[in-house]
Amino acid sequence: MKDWLKALPKVELHLHIEGSLEPELMFALAERNGIALPYASVEEVRAAYDFSDLQSFLDLYYQGMAVLRTADDFHDLAIDYFRRAQAEGVVHVELSFDAQAHLSRGIGFDVQIEGLTRAMRHAEREWGLSTALIMSFLRDKPAEDAMAVLEQAEPYLELIDAVGLDSAESGNPPSKFTEVFARAKALGLPRVAHAGEEGPASYISEALDVLDVCRIDHGVRCLEDQELVSRLREIQMPLTVCPLSNVRLKVVERIQDHPLPSLLDAGLKLTLNSDDPAYFGGGVLDNYLACEQAFGWDKATFITMAHNAIEVAFMDEGRRQVLLAKLEDYSQAT
Repeated sequence: MKDWLKALPKVELHLHIEGSLEPELMFALAERNGIALPYASVEEVRAAYDFSDLQSFLDLYYQGMAVLRTADDFHDLAIDYFRRAQAEGVVHVELSFDAQAHLSRGIGFDVQIEGLTRAMRHAEREWGLSTALIMSFLRDKPAEDAMAVLEQAEPYLELIDAVGLDSAESGNPPSKFTEVFARAKALGLPRVAHAGEEGPASYISEALDVLDVCRIDHGVRCLEDQELVSRLREIQMPLTVCPLSNVRLKVVERIQDHPLPSLLDAGLKLTLNSDDPAYFGGGVLDNYLACEQAFGWDKATFITMAHNAIEVAFMDEGRRQVLLAKLEDYSQAT
């Protein structure tokens, strides 16, 4: 099954590119930029990846991104992940980036965008990997800051495929960003949002009602509200679920405890993703393999997950039809 899942054409919809920073690259970039890290070795960094909750992860996450200073750094970060992803059978990657966090460190939009989009073009040329770019707002910062970032992004909007909402969820409801997302909608940008990871099911409803999102990132706590589950099923709202992330951040204790089977039984539109692969135990393939081992899903279930992701990805229709045909061919051949 492992070889079959590896060759399955997979799409990654929920990836924070800063969360793909492997310790080896962290050390290399720190050396290149003359930055002293608070760790003596790669092993020491990995030992710090034992998180008690989302905030303990975010503390390390923001510390790690401090090594990203130049366009070449952002390029190397993305290329490092694209190389791993395509080797695992990923055919399309949607990378979120935290522009706000970098701007607060004095790293301009031009630096971030140049590095990331150069890597995206390289991935298409080198590996035939299609990509999309999602600019996420930090929900634990004031909404005014997010609006200012959106204004700064306007010269680059043709390179940005959607906006998102991430970072510490508790106490930061989607409604806090009503005006920001209304402005993004007016600019023609699709909208996604983290909701129902550590926050309650009501945050999912808010994201739908107030932010008018087209996808929910995570969404696993929807099961706390059966009316919401019915709504999500009726409108076939995509959930970008990240099972290994949920284990690492103690949303669930073990992969076997994950609500994915219940979400599947409820008829929801699910996709499997890695979230922050360097910190949470691997990329998309690792998440597929973990689900196969924990739940014993058959090939048809995984084909459905892959199909869902292609259907709702930010890509042109020509590319979508190519990938749907590729998936159909693979399912028929195996």
